[in-house]
Amino acid sequence: MDKIKFIKSIRSKLMTGGSSVGSWIQIPHSSVAEIMGAAGYDWVAVDLEHGAIGVQQLPDLFRALELGNTLPLARLASGNPKDCKQALDSGAAGVIVPMIENADQLIAVRDSCRWPPAGSRGVGFSRANLFGKYFDEYNELAQAPLLVAMIEHESAIGHLEEICKVDGLDALLIGPYDLSASMSITAEFHSERFIKTIEKIRLIADEHKIPCGLHIVTPSTDELQQKLEEGFRFLAYSIDSVFLNQGAVRP
Repeated sequence: MDKIKFIKSIRSKLMTGGSSVGSWIQIPHSSVAEIMGAAGYDWVAVDLEHGAIGVQQLPDLFRALELGNTLPLARLASGNPKDCKQALDSGAAGVIVPMIENADQLIAVRDSCRWPPAGSRGVGFSRANLFGKYFDEYNELAQAPLLVAMIEHESAIGHLEEICKVDGLDALLIGPYDLSASMSITAEFHSERFIKTIEKIRLIADEHKIPCGLHIVTPSTDELQQKLEEGFRFLAYSIDSVFLNQGAVRP
């Protein structure tokens, strides 16, 4: 898979006012990843924060996603340099970073994801460059992997303008459960306060020309269409485990 081509395609869509819809994996099995990779999404994020997925399983999960021409991303457990390096060296084309609350935090993650001269990530042979066979070609991707910041805490909103100004930020993704929990209204997504908060985040992002979206955890095509019409442009649609839970209920 030509990951650079796919990254450029997603960036081009977002920069010209289009939208990008992806999904999420928590189940550590390559067959599940292969199914999700063939489902038609732009990208699928492998969840290293809440999923039961180990670093040693990443190469097979990413390979399975790539079979369906779906860009593999990693939702990091945290933004520390080790997490960044291991996910990207395993073949992730970019990262979704949880709990971003200020610009300095995001800059540190960005630099940990990039090879020099753009950043500080360690350079070496890995699955990402087929253990050196495509070292030169991979260097282009390693200068600027896809970078998505998750806004998951009310305290981030006061720093949102500075977050949006971080060079290399591709999109914001609102984590509805953590954001609502930080507001002491956990999962009250129909609360007027919550609705106004996510709209405020989107408007600030729009002012800075940063695509903004959210994770629609419970699958609903009506909600997906509604959020697109409201101007949210980078959306994660449900999770493999939730798809299975809903489809598996005895009729």
